[in-house]
Amino acid sequence: MAERPIESITTEVAPFGPDAIARAARLIAEGQPVAIPTETVYGLAADARNAEAVARIYAAKGRPDFNPLIAHVTDLAAAERLGMFGAAERALAEAFWPGPLTLVVPRSPDCPVARIATAGLDTIALRVPGHRAMQALLAATGAPLAAPSANASGRVSPTKAGHVLATLGGRIALVIDDGATTAGVESTIARVVDGTVEVLRPGPVTAAMLGAASGLPVTGRQGAEVVAPGMLASHYAPGKPVRLGAVDFAPDEFGIGFGAITGEYQLSAAGDLTEAAAHLFDALHAGAASAKPKIAVAAIPQEGLGAAINDRLSRAAV
Repeated sequence: MAERPIESITTEVAPFGPDAIARAARLIAEGQPVAIPTETVYGLAADARNAEAVARIYAAKGRPDFNPLIAHVTDLAAAERLGMFGAAERALAEAFWPGPLTLVVPRSPDCPVARIATAGLDTIALRVPGHRAMQALLAATGAPLAAPSANASGRVSPTKAGHVLATLGGRIALVIDDGATTAGVESTIARVVDGTVEVLRPGPVTAAMLGAASGLPVTGRQGAEVVAPGMLASHYAPGKPVRLGAVDFAPDEFGIGFGAITGEYQLSAAGDLTEAAAHLFDALHAGAASAKPKIAVAAIPQEGLGAAINDRLSRAAV
């Protein structure tokens, strides 16, 4: 049976403030998803306890149903009502929450989060966001909010309200606009396994930071199974071929520069990885919207935040 197309609706864009949060909370209570910024990217939020609401996230995004979602909560105490934390997980949470770290832990036996939100896994991905808009919505709803990036599945993640509209306009009722996000890439995802911290997805919280906070050795992702959000091999696709490690750009390529290599979009002329991360998805959106049929990206150092940037770029290029 063919999938039924999503009925087109009017998408309202509202500036962040009490009225917008109240409107968003009403929609959440009705089981509808809303787009809202976090410090990483804009998220598509719905009540994580409501299976039908979570299904609407999947439907709006066209997201594979085996890809789990992150549940956002107000603080560590709220997280501990949903998942089981050991000493190492608690140390990481205390060091980096609120902030851009997601921890994958075992679900609590009485966890109210709908199984569809965790793709049927016995673990749950949890984060305490630091952004004022998401914290305000969490407070207004009193609910854990499942909130993947607010874009069509596999497309470039949104760091501005306009990016959300580019792929979800007509699919959701509300976008809360609080300007560009600051981190620019999704949260680091990690879990503690056998006395080590395993980085499932690189992000703003680096491996060195995780090791210093936990006192444990840190490893990269082990195995290919999908155990956390954002682990599909092909992701962040701008809809055009993407060439990485460029030292110059062909006439038919939209050039994304870094450091001394200049292009039509410059991630960071100073070679600053934090600045580059903040601009990354905006650059890919600009490349996707350009008249040129291809995109090329200058080489990014594989160190610190560069690991997260290269992770996103490698999957955009698949």
